[in-house]
Amino acid sequence: MSGHSKWSSIKHKKGAADARRGKVFTKLIKEITVAARMGGGGDPASNPRLRVAVLAAKAENMPKDNIERAIKKGTGELEGVSYEEISYEGYGPGGAAVLVESLTDNKNRTVADIRHIFSKSGGNLGENGCVSWMFSKKGYITVSKEHTNEETLMEIVLEAGAEDVREDNGSFEIITGTNDFESVKAALDKASIPTQESEITMLPQTITNLVGKDAEKMIKLMETLEDCDDVQKVYTNADIPEDLAG
Repeated sequence: MSGHSKWSSIKHKKGAADARRGKVFTKLIKEITVAARMGGGGDPASNPRLRVAVLAAKAENMPKDNIERAIKKGTGELEGVSYEEISYEGYGPGGAAVLVESLTDNKNRTVADIRHIFSKSGGNLGENGCVSWMFSKKGYITVSKEHTNEETLMEIVLEAGAEDVREDNGSFEIITGTNDFESVKAALDKASIPTQESEITMLPQTITNLVGKDAEKMIKLMETLEDCDDVQKVYTNADIPEDLAG
């Protein structure tokens, strides 16, 4: 299993998604605002980044008013904070690669917070480029095996432009190029096949296996990074035993 899906699976088992719903909304609003400002305006039809951000917000059942306000802050129709996009790279326990995407209004505060989190969890913040080469930007969609079979799924998604379909316990993982993500998601929606996860993400190309204390420290590092207000997304190539989800 990929580092992405393993961490995602553990996160859901630990109930983190429900417990941090408020933080999820905050991060989505930030992304919508920045997408409207930088991606080409407030119309999702002509702004691919905004379109994906709005889809993610709707998947989390964010109220329409919240989405519209975030767009207007991005376009300048409403007053809002100006965020800067910064990525950080480093190593976690056991040498696992960690990639952090942030949106911040104070980069000095953010880098200090992230450096402290890495250090406290037995990792270290590295230079730009030290681990990003290990990841590829891809569309990532998961579908429960309860809702379809492999043959049907492959026919639908490959026709729509998917690159690969992988089996993972009770789910299928669908990998797409970033430009084909929306068409694949639309094909699944048209076929009435519900998705569990659907996002543009960074998938690791190499995996670092962690066990014991290193795995436990890695989970703590990832959770603490995701709890940081300035952090949008965290990626790792760590392969962590799922039984540590508790």
